[in-house]
Amino acid sequence: MGFLDLLIAALEPVVEVLLVTAVGLLLAIDRIDLLGPNARRSLNHIVFYVFNPALIVANLSDTITFTSLVKLWFMPVNILLTFIIGSALAWILIKITRTPPHLQSLVIGCCSAGNLGNLLLIIVPAVCEESNSPFGDSSTCSTNGEAYASLSMAVGSIYIWTYVYVLMSLNVKDSTTSIKSSGETSEMFSETCTEALLPSDDGSTSDDSANQDELPHTIFGVPFLDTTIHRIKNVTAKIKLKMVFAPSTIAAAVGFIIGTVSPIRKLIIGDSAPLRVIYSSASLLGEASIPSVTLIIGANLLGGLQRSGISFSVIIGIIAVRFIFLPLLGVVVVKAAHHFGMVGSDSLYQFILLLQFSLPPGVAVGTITQLFQTSVSECSVIMLWTYAVASLAITLWTTFYMWLLS
Repeated sequence: MGFLDLLIAALEPVVEVLLVTAVGLLLAIDRIDLLGPNARRSLNHIVFYVFNPALIVANLSDTITFTSLVKLWFMPVNILLTFIIGSALAWILIKITRTPPHLQSLVIGCCSAGNLGNLLLIIVPAVCEESNSPFGDSSTCSTNGEAYASLSMAVGSIYIWTYVYVLMSLNVKDSTTSIKSSGETSEMFSETCTEALLPSDDGSTSDDSANQDELPHTIFGVPFLDTTIHRIKNVTAKIKLKMVFAPSTIAAAVGFIIGTVSPIRKLIIGDSAPLRVIYSSASLLGEASIPSVTLIIGANLLGGLQRSGISFSVIIGIIAVRFIFLPLLGVVVVKAAHHFGMVGSDSLYQFILLLQFSLPPGVAVGTITQLFQTSVSECSVIMLWTYAVASLAITLWTTFYMWLLS
């Protein structure tokens, strides 16, 4: 498979995202105004409560079985490592660039959460269908590749909605305070049911803070450990169960149950399943998730082009993290896993694991920023630049990975 073929395969999904983003931008301009602020909020809530959960349930229930879960157990671990390593690199970037506090959770989200779904679903089959593909028979490669990519999408969604969502919700209180000072917040948050997912402003928070202040200043006698434990307690005090169990997280649990419990799976999944209409309906709704989110990102980009509070050095840093440092560390992780027998000899599976370290930020990060009405335009600017660079970066890394595994 030549470099030009790889370039075309890598360009296709990225150009799709950029074109839909451009449509969203066009729909948001004043002369058309089909995706104004109110329309974006309404569409984003539909994505949050309907489209995203449906997508996760459909993908998980269809691709996950008990056997595949045992065989592919390292993939959730690998994706978790992309989040952990990305977060660590983001923390370094924040310290170097002195990122403002209200943008720090956005930077961590963009560095840790990759587009683990639709890009893989397009790139992998395109690579498999090439005559000189190193992954064997094209039909078998495409079938396995789609299964791996679907599992990647499902697991990635779980991590995004249990990690990035909680992380950004912890920052939203500071953001809403600054918005309230300009008189905009009451309208944004009073009309949405998202409010129930956020830390409340009643006396409990201040009481908790007061109780924490009354705790002994030393626990283990080691200042670093004491400080770390105190910060963990502060974070856990702000997290509510409703925040952790977002609709997508609940959908993931339902998808795992349907996929792994054989009697339920036979009822819902498969052409002869008596309740297959449930799966097909969820799949139909889920297909609307990615284009809807991408349209919202494009519409938010209008504000980012007019006024954005993110510096160019932060954008360059995020690009470096996602397309240089994460892929290099990913090679070390996957090769080490293969060396110690945690990953088999399936070269396509290793290829997917490597690609998971080399993708642009997940569009679900844009959903979360829109949901909380924080750093919306900055997120859109980051998405624009990272996806513009992604076509060349993914091509180069794909070529390198195929050479590495051949």
